[in-house]
Amino acid sequence: MKRIGLLTSGGDCQALNATMRGVVKGLSSNLDELEVYGFDDGYKGLIYGNYRMLSSKDFSGILTQGGTILGTSRQPFKLMRVPDENGLDKVEAMTQTYHKLRLNCLVILGGNGSQKTANLLRQEGLNVLHLPKTIDNDIWGTDMTFGFQSAANIATEAIDCIHTTAASHGRVFIVEVMGHKVGWLTLHSGIAGGADIILIPEIPFDYKKIVEAIDKRSKAGKRFTILAVAEGAISKEDAKLSKKELKKKMEEKAGKYPSVSYEIADKLAKATGADIRITVPGHTQRGGSPCPYDRVLSTRIGSAAADLIMKEEYGYMVGIVNGRMKKVPLEECAGKLKMVSPSDPLIEEAKRIGISFGD
Repeated sequence: MKRIGLLTSGGDCQALNATMRGVVKGLSSNLDELEVYGFDDGYKGLIYGNYRMLSSKDFSGILTQGGTILGTSRQPFKLMRVPDENGLDKVEAMTQTYHKLRLNCLVILGGNGSQKTANLLRQEGLNVLHLPKTIDNDIWGTDMTFGFQSAANIATEAIDCIHTTAASHGRVFIVEVMGHKVGWLTLHSGIAGGADIILIPEIPFDYKKIVEAIDKRSKAGKRFTILAVAEGAISKEDAKLSKKELKKKMEEKAGKYPSVSYEIADKLAKATGADIRITVPGHTQRGGSPCPYDRVLSTRIGSAAADLIMKEEYGYMVGIVNGRMKKVPLEECAGKLKMVSPSDPLIEEAKRIGISFGD
C-alpha cells in the first residue's frame, strides 16, 4: 500500500491539475493498492488537517482544466516558523498531519516559496517531492516550469491584439506582463509578440534610451511602438538605491502610479509628446486551459514523480534539463532564483534584430 499526499501551493497557474493527474495515473497504473489524500488550499490544509481522500475519478478529465481542484493559498516561507494567531506551531502541525495519515510521500506542486517549505519538511524527516510550478520560469535546476508556456501564450496574444489598434491610431502602447523579480515571461512574450522595446528586472533601463528607440522608429516611418514591460522593471536610477531607499521611494510612487507601467507612460509622454496607452493582462496570464506544451511537460513531470515514489527516492525536485527528466536534490535548489542573464543568447539575438532593452 502506498499512501501519498498532494497539495498545490502559492499562485495558481495552468497545468496544476494535469501534473497531479500524471502523478496519480503513473502510480495507479503500476500499483495494486494506492491511497491519495488531497490537502485543501495548499499548506493551509496540511497545517490544519483539512484533507480528503481522492479516487481515480477525481483525476479523470482534468488534463485540460486550468486552476487546481485542490485550491491553493499563499503561506509565506518566512512565517512558517512563526506560530499562528492561536499559538499553533505550523511546522509541528504539518508533520503531525503527515504521520497521522501514515503517508509514504508528500507531493508538493509550487514555486520558489513552496519549494523552500518543501525543503524544510524534508529537513524535518518527511518524504517529499517538489514539482516546479510557476508562470515565471524562475526555479533553479530546471529548464522549464509548467505554467510558463501557457502564460507566455496569453501574454503574447495580448501583445498581438495590441498591434492592430496601435498601428491604426499611431500610438505607443505599453503591455505590462507579470514578473516582479524575473523577466523570462516578458522576454519570451515580448519577442514572440513583436514588441519593439522589452523591459525586464534584470536589465535596469535608461529613459533616454527608450526615447531614442521610439524616435528612431518614428523617423523610420513607423506609426507605433510597443513596449513589453515586466511588473518588476526598474530604472537605472532606482537600481542604484539601497533596499531601504528603494522601498521608501516605491511607497511614495504607489500613491501616484498603480504600477511601473504608469510611471513609464507618464515620463515618456512628457519626453516625447506621444499618445501612450497601457494594457495590463493581469491574472488572465494565470488562467484558462494549459497549452499543449504544458500538458506534455506536466504529464512527464507527474510520471517521473510517480517513478521516484515507486523507487522510494525522496527529497528531490523533478525538473527537465536538455529535454530529459532530472531529479534535483532540494537542498541544492531551494531558495535559488533562475534569473535572466543580460548576456543570455536570447537577449543578444533580440538586440541583433533591433529590439531595445533600454540599456
